[in-house]
Amino acid sequence: MSTIQTGGYRRQRDHFEPQDADPAEQRRVRGLLERIDYSAFIANREIIGQMLPKLDAPTFQKLAIMTATARGKWVAESLRQSESGAPSTPDQIARLTSARIAYEELAEAYEGLRRMVERGYVAIR
Repeated sequence: MSTIQTGGYRRQRDHFEPQDADPAEQRRVRGLLERIDYSAFIANREIIGQMLPKLDAPTFQKLAIMTATARGKWVAESLRQSESGAPSTPDQIARLTSARIAYEELAEAYEGLRRMVERGYVAIR
């Protein structure tokens, strides 16, 4: 089973691909899968489009600034903790972990929003 690296997590491909199937059956299955994919596209476009109707360049910029700020806070916290040379305390590790998680979540949200635009689920004004 192969693995795909996407952003910050790994997703495994588990699509069954028969090697010796009848060509006509393979075409039928591909057609069915295309209809399924199109149904998913329509659902995503309709639902996400209603949930995120007002997207523009400043919206992306605000999210990018918030993500960059979170990244800076995470790294700044790690540098601050390393200044003493002493091992980090559980409280310090908790603060560092919280800062990292905040950055990673914002980065994933940014990438997710970007993918939504790329795939045509939402439009930018």
